[in-house]
Amino acid sequence: MSVLVVGAGVMGLAAATRLAEAGEEVTVVDRARGLGPEQCSWWAGGMLAPWCEGETAEPTVVELGRQAADWWDARTGGINRQGTLVLAAGRERGELRRFARRTGGHEPVGADAIARLEPDLAGRFPDGLFFAGEAHLDPRRALAALAERLRGQGVALRYGIDAANAPSAALTVDCRGLAARDRLPGLRGVRGEMMLVRTDEVRLSRPVRLLHPRHPLYVVPRADGVFMLGATMIESDDRRGASARAVLELLGSAYALHPAFAEAEVLEIGADVRPAFPDNLPRVIREGDTIFANGLYRHGFLLAPAIAERVAGAALPRLTEMQT
Repeated sequence: MSVLVVGAGVMGLAAATRLAEAGEEVTVVDRARGLGPEQCSWWAGGMLAPWCEGETAEPTVVELGRQAADWWDARTGGINRQGTLVLAAGRERGELRRFARRTGGHEPVGADAIARLEPDLAGRFPDGLFFAGEAHLDPRRALAALAERLRGQGVALRYGIDAANAPSAALTVDCRGLAARDRLPGLRGVRGEMMLVRTDEVRLSRPVRLLHPRHPLYVVPRADGVFMLGATMIESDDRRGASARAVLELLGSAYALHPAFAEAEVLEIGADVRPAFPDNLPRVIREGDTIFANGLYRHGFLLAPAIAERVAGAALPRLTEMQT
């Protein structure tokens, strides 16, 4: 069966991968000129952290996200399975207790254990939580690897093509994110802002989340001394560049984690809008010969593998029958 996947972000590439693995004839189109900053997925943190996300997300997110690291590792490699470290300044220890109550899959760690896990943070925090079963990846590298894998499977990836000008197919899988509001009026935008910085003065082995009631932060290590700083969640469709306030908050929180971030080289400052439904849970909806996969909210790389499986089930009922 010929399948057209519209959208080459994380959801579109994951869905195309699963359909190609099932033996379907898949074409992927995207209005962007290629993998890059025009796509929301480009600005992702890449944390595969189902238990941490359970602090604010529904239990469904935790369940759907548990196999994400294995899915990505099998198809792209490069998965870092060093877990997640959650910290809070001494005056914010109540935030740490609240986070512990709302999540599972963690163990409490004291100052000595924190120093063993992250020597550069030694002596800076008295308590924390360690989520040993979590992982992270570099989103840009993972997207490129998945696209290359698809090409190797004979999938055509065509950029610079709007959905209205896409080739016809027996089935269309719509993974356009917020652009699909013309067909999914329940979608809303949730703006996120991020920074990439580089420093040789701090080394981290895993994502670190610094809790704060107003300005929480996550820091995700990448290669060559590069770190992704993020946390902002704003109810907005505004896709303009990051605000001065967001930059100040991110840098201030990073400084609180380690003062050396004050001297870091700023590589990129970006912002984009995540697609979300009112309950912040993803949907797979079939209407005739079109399947919509959307609403990943802040969980794109975490949930795309499980939602791709649901897309395959909706597109190819025989797969669902084989699994039951």
